[in-house]
Amino acid sequence: MYTSISEFIAEWNQEASTTQKVLDVLTDQSLQQAVSPDDRTLGRIAWHVVASTPGMLNEFGVTVENVENGEVVPTTAKAIADTFRKVSADTIDAVKQQWTDASLKEMKNVFGMEMPKGVTLSLLIKHIIHHRGQMTVLMRQAGLTVPGVYGPAREEWSHMGMEAPAL
Repeated sequence: MYTSISEFIAEWNQEASTTQKVLDVLTDQSLQQAVSPDDRTLGRIAWHVVASTPGMLNEFGVTVENVENGEVVPTTAKAIADTFRKVSADTIDAVKQQWTDASLKEMKNVFGMEMPKGVTLSLLIKHIIHHRGQMTVLMRQAGLTVPGVYGPAREEWSHMGMEAPAL
């Protein structure tokens, strides 16, 4: 649970930046990658992260503009990545303007559960982390180079003059 807005913003900046790195690697062709015909494609998961962020914030009591045509996955990876840049900036601005450190302790009914507002912001971050993990698996299957998230990706070890750890 966050106890200050600045604490949330610091973590949001880190996680949103890492998510942006992942989104920036996507290609138009990779958006169609899926585990199976019954599961979301890489593009749908990426767009879900983008379009659901304002929806979650609104559910939590932070008023932000929803993503236009949020139910329709764009056909270009650039559109997804560019929209996330705006959503990420809007998230910071809205939380800073509408909530205070004291309001993070206030209780809010979210998805049928009572929780402090500071916890709702944790859910937002965990949500993008969860889906970012799904995206990186599909990116590997699509033949993309996955950027390091919490450490170097396999391909990044050589850039540091080191050998990637053995499997």
